[in-house]
Amino acid sequence: MLEINNTQYHIVDTTLRDGAQSPFIMFSDREKIAIAEMLNEKGVYQIEAGIPAMGKSEQMIIKKIKSVCGNMKVSAWNRLNKNDVIASTGCNADIIHISVPVSQRQIHDKLKKDETWIIKKIEEVLSFAEDRANAITVGLEDASRADMDFIITVIKKVQQFSVNTVRYADTVGIMTPIAVYQQITQIIKKTNIEIEFHAHNDLGMAVANSIAAVQAGAAFIDTTVNGIGERCGNCDMDKFVFAASSTFNSGKSERVER
Repeated sequence: MLEINNTQYHIVDTTLRDGAQSPFIMFSDREKIAIAEMLNEKGVYQIEAGIPAMGKSEQMIIKKIKSVCGNMKVSAWNRLNKNDVIASTGCNADIIHISVPVSQRQIHDKLKKDETWIIKKIEEVLSFAEDRANAITVGLEDASRADMDFIITVIKKVQQFSVNTVRYADTVGIMTPIAVYQQITQIIKKTNIEIEFHAHNDLGMAVANSIAAVQAGAAFIDTTVNGIGERCGNCDMDKFVFAASSTFNSGKSERVER
């Protein structure tokens, strides 16, 4: 069996959240539990189990996963609003993950808001979540198209609410390994925060970009089973662990058993 624990990085599997957005894929409740149990058995550090705001059925599945998967942390995905956080608090998740749009396209074009609104919304939602969550992580949505100065501003703001980890999301899959290395290095140097890296495979470089993120100091890498996910998919857990094992000389070269 593959050993996927590694002191240099932790796997955060998002098969049941981002992977479930793949075209023509719809997991049954039974399949969701089976996937979670498989990841739990293999030693995955954390699973992003779903989106509680989708409704009672999704919340029940997350609670079930939490009850049967004791070896890994269970996180729940939220938008930047209080109602999402309320939906998550009843799921017994170890981590409440809150996604924050940081690019101009997301803030101005999609939301019709501005950066000042985002900062105020962070203060409102994170102060609300801080007393209700065991732990909070924050996702920097569309970070690869965002202004670095605003990314740093957002990180310093969320650090005021006991957030120790942020997810750098290459939401549209446009990055290259050199760009990933430079940006992750810069963020860590300026904020000293733990980085979780989330890659999409639009250019076929999700695995290479995730390797570069670890080399730059990222502590958490998002993956999915078989690399499934929105559009061209996410970072393939099997391929990433195989590449990382070789790159970082862990001596582990086995592939994930299918």
